[in-house]
Amino acid sequence: MLSRLIVRNIVLIEALDLDLAAGFTVLTGETGAGKSILLDALALALGGKADGKLVRSGEEQGSVAATFAIPPGHPAFEVLDEVGIEREDVLIIRRTLTSDGRARAFVNDQPVGVGVLRQLGPLLVEVHGQHSDRALMSPTSHRRLLDAFGGLTGEANHVVALWHRLKSAEAALAEHEAALEKAREEADFLRASVEELSKLDPEPGEEERLSSHRQAMGAAEKVATDLDEAAGALEGPKSPIPSLAGVLRKLERKAAGAEEQLNPVMDAIAAALDALEDARATIADAQRSLDFDPAQMVEVEERLFALKAAARKYKVPVDDLADLAARMADELTDLDAGEAKSDTLTQAVVAAEKAYRDAAETLSDKRAAAGEALEAAVAAELAPLKLEKARFIVRRETAAPGPEGLDSIAYHVKTNPGSPEGPIMKVASGGELSRFLLALKVCLADKGSASTLIFDEIDTGVGGAVSDAIGARMARLADTLQVVSITHAPQVAARAGQHLRIAKSSSGTTTATSVALLDLPERREEIARMLAGATVTDEARAAADRLLVARTARWMAPPRTGRSG
Repeated sequence: MLSRLIVRNIVLIEALDLDLAAGFTVLTGETGAGKSILLDALALALGGKADGKLVRSGEEQGSVAATFAIPPGHPAFEVLDEVGIEREDVLIIRRTLTSDGRARAFVNDQPVGVGVLRQLGPLLVEVHGQHSDRALMSPTSHRRLLDAFGGLTGEANHVVALWHRLKSAEAALAEHEAALEKAREEADFLRASVEELSKLDPEPGEEERLSSHRQAMGAAEKVATDLDEAAGALEGPKSPIPSLAGVLRKLERKAAGAEEQLNPVMDAIAAALDALEDARATIADAQRSLDFDPAQMVEVEERLFALKAAARKYKVPVDDLADLAARMADELTDLDAGEAKSDTLTQAVVAAEKAYRDAAETLSDKRAAAGEALEAAVAAELAPLKLEKARFIVRRETAAPGPEGLDSIAYHVKTNPGSPEGPIMKVASGGELSRFLLALKVCLADKGSASTLIFDEIDTGVGGAVSDAIGARMARLADTLQVVSITHAPQVAARAGQHLRIAKSSSGTTTATSVALLDLPERREEIARMLAGATVTDEARAAADRLLVARTARWMAPPRTGRSG
């Protein structure tokens, strides 16, 4: 409920602190006193248009703060959770506005965008009047309200869940069919690729191992070339070994008689030949120990070439070829199993569709019964409101399947026998519309309603008996909701538990609006004024007493006054 409204420098209000009670509150005052200012201020707080003209003349800034007491589980808490505002026992919405139209919004002193206020507003307050835009009258809300009246909200939510399950099943089937069709188109390529890659049999890290091996063999090849050159020097046509061996043999034949001179020479040549033989043997050992095989080098080169060619062909790194081969093999397996999976997914769609349609059709039947019950309930309220010849109709038509079911729901009326039926917003006049609205609200009570209802002069243009019926129904609503009525009807004002009087006063060039909370004697005088007009007579006071005497038990509010500065 709206427990407090604080207004600063808005239109004619300089400073106003207004406490509101639970139950039924009326605001009265002469025409032009400024009752609409309070609605404008509240609308600003709840995200209404930020018009700099609302700021009091001569002031740079105005502000409105509305305090709401909301119970645990109130849908407003979901909005707070979405924007990261901590839950508290009270909800304080504040809006500031400068004279040049710049506005800021706060919830529990946390800055928020105006969109947050516009989300919170319909959850907290409904304003209804002859010319205002009413959420209750919006066709988009009629189905939700009928479900709330019939106790079908849980079943409606179940239908929504089944609809989304059906859409998910259909999406899964469509996605699989698309993938299957693509796989069919690529089947030949996949089979050839899998065969090619299976023959190649790439291994993760193979490129690096082969490159390292090739590098090592390249280094060994260079050493082998040098050793071959050394071996060729000792064993080829230019080898010194045969020449030295021939010289040694020639000296040996001529050594007799010259041993002293030739023996040292022959020993030196023999030693040189031995050293050369040792060198040749060492070179041979080194050649045999080298890890170099030209044939193996060719094999490594060819393997690397094949791997890199496949990587270029399939546009992946060499190390990813093995994974690619596995994926392609899986795709072929999926293709082979695809038809069976399609059957499974198709069966899931059929099952989901049946579950949705069964639930939606059951909900439609219950909505039909709820519609008849709502028509009867509203009809019972129309006669006291002098609409006994009118008829309220819940028009239910079959609609395309959707998350809300199979129904299109719209509220229609016939204002007189023989007159055409039509949408309530188009057929009913302003006064009729307000009374239809009130009858609906009484029937719906706290179902699908904001916790605070504000009725803006919906009793305008009706007689005393109708005004009394309107007041009685507002009082009934106030048993479960907070009801605030701006009224000119004394019959309505007399039924309230809290009575606020709005007045406008002038001092020099300054005009201000004030709001006073009336005690019982002040209420008597105000209701007498409403009955008599400018001059309050004793007869008017007596009539006011008669109106109040049956409602005194409802008067619970203590005397307190909220005034402008």
